[in-house]
Amino acid sequence: MTKMYAIFKEKRSPGLSIRETDIPKPGKKEVLVKVEKAAICGTDLHIWEWDSWARSRIRNLPLIVGHEFSGYIVEKGEDVSKVDIGDYVSAETHVVDESCYQCRTGKMHICRNLKILGVDINGAYAEYIVIPELNAWKNDKKLDPEIAAIQEPLGNAVHAIFPHDRIEPLAGKYALVLGCGPIGLMSIAILKTIGLEKVFASEVSEYRLKFAEKMGADVVINPLKEDVEKIIFEETNGRGVDLVLEMSGAEPALKTAFKVVTPGGRISLLGIFNKDITLNFNENIIFKGITIYGITGRRIYQTWYQVKGLLNIPNFRRKIKSLITHRMKMADIEKGMEMLKSKEAVKIVLDPVFT
Repeated sequence: MTKMYAIFKEKRSPGLSIRETDIPKPGKKEVLVKVEKAAICGTDLHIWEWDSWARSRIRNLPLIVGHEFSGYIVEKGEDVSKVDIGDYVSAETHVVDESCYQCRTGKMHICRNLKILGVDINGAYAEYIVIPELNAWKNDKKLDPEIAAIQEPLGNAVHAIFPHDRIEPLAGKYALVLGCGPIGLMSIAILKTIGLEKVFASEVSEYRLKFAEKMGADVVINPLKEDVEKIIFEETNGRGVDLVLEMSGAEPALKTAFKVVTPGGRISLLGIFNKDITLNFNENIIFKGITIYGITGRRIYQTWYQVKGLLNIPNFRRKIKSLITHRMKMADIEKGMEMLKSKEAVKIVLDPVFT
């Protein structure tokens, strides 16, 4: 067999297409993976919609999209030594050069010459995908393939909570998650698992607020109907929250983050904003003595080991599994995108079936 089906972005306009293409061949330090499960990410939705972010970010077409997946190695290059045929893997989606200053100083996730699966190079919405050996994360054989396929976004949530190895203990503290998309919801599950005293969740979708409660959020707030700042200061006796995770990319949410974080607290920014935002640095940052982290990707591979540890906890694993609200064939990708756009789903897992 030399051919496979895949989902392509072929034109600089909304939509995706499905067509037959050659099964890729792995290079010397690459492996060929037969895709078992894949999942739809917000990035894929942007590419499908062809919004301003996608128009400015996607450079090379045609492109096989998708980057969240699990599968089995079926072929390897001649210089591959750390993984083998038959290994059950997921992928670190940041493909790095291993030689720039960042890579050589423990910051591979922000490699100066970074390429991302399904964004810069061909991705996982296909029957097979080629990835570098370095990017193949070996899974426990007992790990559910659906959960294995969504470890990448789970890693985003872990990274936002643990941006480095010297983070102060969080047990008994207060946290706010702004935006309850899949990564925000995963963050709530993590925060409750590690012993936060109270977790607040802010989200405009009532559908997703129900999932926030399911993940363990102690207080859920719809900012279109309620005063987030007022509720948080009441619930914390005027203290504010020790940690804010900004997952929404919405300007009002960002401004709320700086208002409710307690002096000396910290904010992790993962949401992507579509315009420049003005902030009062003096009052919001300098005089409050807060710490701000920009979060992109996962620390390679510290975050993956943390994800593995969390997924060894049965209750946590069940929570993450429950975020998979729909399952469908890759042939039905348009339906999946429409459901996510209208927020009728949280996480959608795809089978590599094209008929």
